[in-house]
Amino acid sequence: MSDPSRITPSPTARKVAGARRNPNAIGYEQTAPRWLRSVAGWSWRLLVVAAAIALVFFAVAQVQLLFIAVFIGFVIAAVLRPLVEWFAKVMPRFLATALALLLAIAFLLGMLTYVGFSVAGQWESLQQQFGDGITQITDFLESGSLPFKITSEQIAEWIANAQQWIQDHAGQLAGQAAAGAGSVVEVFTAMALAIFCSVFFLARGAEMWTWFLNQLPARTRDSWKLAGGAGWYTFSGYTRGTVIIALTDGILAFILLSVLRVPLAAPLAVLVFIGAFIPLVGAPAAMIVAMIVALAANGLWSAVAVGVGIALIGQLEGHVLQPIIMGKQVSIHPVVIALAVTAGTLTAGILGAVIAVPLVAVFWAVFSRLRTMDPPMEEDDARDAIEPVEDEDAEPADA
Repeated sequence: MSDPSRITPSPTARKVAGARRNPNAIGYEQTAPRWLRSVAGWSWRLLVVAAAIALVFFAVAQVQLLFIAVFIGFVIAAVLRPLVEWFAKVMPRFLATALALLLAIAFLLGMLTYVGFSVAGQWESLQQQFGDGITQITDFLESGSLPFKITSEQIAEWIANAQQWIQDHAGQLAGQAAAGAGSVVEVFTAMALAIFCSVFFLARGAEMWTWFLNQLPARTRDSWKLAGGAGWYTFSGYTRGTVIIALTDGILAFILLSVLRVPLAAPLAVLVFIGAFIPLVGAPAAMIVAMIVALAANGLWSAVAVGVGIALIGQLEGHVLQPIIMGKQVSIHPVVIALAVTAGTLTAGILGAVIAVPLVAVFWAVFSRLRTMDPPMEEDDARDAIEPVEDEDAEPADA
């Protein structure tokens, strides 16, 4: 007769016994609800992603000057690459790169020189016009045409308070000026490094990209190649399109201001050109400055005409130039642009506002190229998901 203690338990008995000792190991008798396990899984994954993004931002902040220089180098390369490719058909590529950079520098220096001569040539008459314009504005404020009234004594008191504030904070202002001088040195350093990088991006960009791909495992090279191609296509299209649109806005603004005989038409046109690089806020800021100059120099109706004209230029940009020049290279919803500009401004000031939109565009282009999409949902189906559908056959509930 065999010993009962030596009887081998059946597989079912062993499974039940194991589940009782360690339910999570076998998969029975889960200790947490399914929705809580799902939320917990998503939570720690989101925390890891947020930590990775924060680490990237922290690393970029430590080498901010280097990041800015490389970014500007890519901008220069994206703008000048078509010109370099055209020159490279008849000359060595390195010589074509040097010629394109020299032409770009000559264009910028010529534009700045023209602006400087315009300011110098109109300065004396502009002082008189500004004085008359300020007098007109003061008289208008004192006339009582507005719901409130501002007297010349109040304006004089405000000016005296401003002068007193400057005297009281002279030390702080001097420190900020010294810091600004250091920032100027950093700007020139970043520009020099950006031009140095852009030379090699233009002359040896393909070789550098090939070298980078060769450092990666063979199984991941195709994905990196697709991502890099999509990102560069979007970035270069956005950069070149923005430059073309900014030049067009500047030229149209110069023509408008010249026709209306507004002083400093060339500097204001340059301001409109620069404002086109800052989404959402750049163009309105340039329009306000131009309206103030027109108001002080030529009166109220000139300022109104300047504001209407620059607003029409903005409409032309948004409805004609953007779709034609940008095409489908950059397709971002205005809400996303607003959020990106706000986040960039809060993170890195004006520079962050400038670089936020192209970075978001590149990220979305890379993500769109690498992702695998399910069949799209119809608009009616999406609306039914958020709007309750009333059942016509259902009887109303009793009170």
